[in-house]
Amino acid sequence: MSSGLSSSWTSDDYKQVDLDRARDYAKSADLTGLDVSNFNLFQADAIWPFFERLRKDSPVHYHADSRYGPYWSITKHSHLKEIDSDNQRFSSTRSITIQDPLGVASDTERGSENDIDTSSFIAMDAPKHDQQRRVVSPVVAPPNLAKMEDLIRSRVIEILEGLPVDEEFNWVDRVSIELTTQMLATLFDFPFEERRKLTFWSDVATGGPRSGLVNSWDEAREALNDCLASFQTLWADRSNEAHEGFDLVTMLAQNSETKDMPPQQFLSTLLLLIIGGNDTTRNSISGGVLALNQFPDQYEKLRANAKLIPNMVAEIIRWQTPLAHMRRTALEDVEFHGKTIRKGDKVVMWYISGNRDEEVFENADKLIIDRKNARQHVSFGFGLHRCMGNRLAEMQLRVLWEEIQKRFHKVEVTGAPKRTPSNFVKGYTHLPVRLHRL
Repeated sequence: MSSGLSSSWTSDDYKQVDLDRARDYAKSADLTGLDVSNFNLFQADAIWPFFERLRKDSPVHYHADSRYGPYWSITKHSHLKEIDSDNQRFSSTRSITIQDPLGVASDTERGSENDIDTSSFIAMDAPKHDQQRRVVSPVVAPPNLAKMEDLIRSRVIEILEGLPVDEEFNWVDRVSIELTTQMLATLFDFPFEERRKLTFWSDVATGGPRSGLVNSWDEAREALNDCLASFQTLWADRSNEAHEGFDLVTMLAQNSETKDMPPQQFLSTLLLLIIGGNDTTRNSISGGVLALNQFPDQYEKLRANAKLIPNMVAEIIRWQTPLAHMRRTALEDVEFHGKTIRKGDKVVMWYISGNRDEEVFENADKLIIDRKNARQHVSFGFGLHRCMGNRLAEMQLRVLWEEIQKRFHKVEVTGAPKRTPSNFVKGYTHLPVRLHRL
């Protein structure tokens, strides 16, 4: 491992990183050497000192060199909200992640990552974004959510009652994935017995070969073509206006704004909805268990007062930040807090950093389940592109913890979690736990 006084780490340094090494390096390194886009920092849960340094010394920071090309990091809570709400000068159309789609990628990433068309409505600007979002938003509107709560609760109870007690198992697979995948199958009216395909496609789309599910990006493309083929079959069955349904596929297939979208855009829209419905809830379910074990005083507080659960859900989502960033592209030269962002520059909004901004959240690294301003988190984004499924995610988490508290004294984490190798999805692939009954 190179010295902490080095101007920049090598790729081997990042591969060997842990929190202590990251802390030592971040304190003394030249700012040009801090590359917060390196996925190893996220997989090792060692990113925090890097963001703390940037928030303090360079909250609007230009990274001249990375595997994704040059980019700006926006790390303070207030600055994130400014960028996220400025749709006149910052666009979503080129890409919503630090990676570029094929055709506009840097030489180092072209053909290796994220060369999938991103023309879903999240990667659009107004008015087209608003038109397409309106098509699918009724499925997660409050009246429909109220009808879904009983279904969510019955599924939560069935899942929890089927878990082993006083025996170690993987919480991610048995609870986090299972609950979110069941709800995704319902939202799409997807064949229930094939619901795990939805999680598979989501993980392949966000992780590619790093997910461990495919060996190459060619295999990833093949898997996502299978996703498209499966949903095109459903589309064909539901595009006839005689078909009645209140699911996402039927809404897309029958609405005049979306019924003629080309296959690649349909795939991109599907992946947006699958990933959005999967990753936020799934990784907050796992992250909440981990956080309560890391902060046992908060677990005691929860046991003493179950009425704290709704606020705790918001705090878990803040602490976890299941999607670490979103990206915009500057449409013109912009003077932003003393820096000049040039037209065409990548601007990465690090939600994960904004949610740990000490100027907004006192003791920001700690889970505090009765935190008064927990709902000021930016995990769902801000403005035009705020996550439309945020209420569904919160409902699933709330119902889950209500039912957990009725049955178990503790969900005990028994070993180190395995985290996703991604700078976009901040999640887990494995979390060993043991349940203790009341």
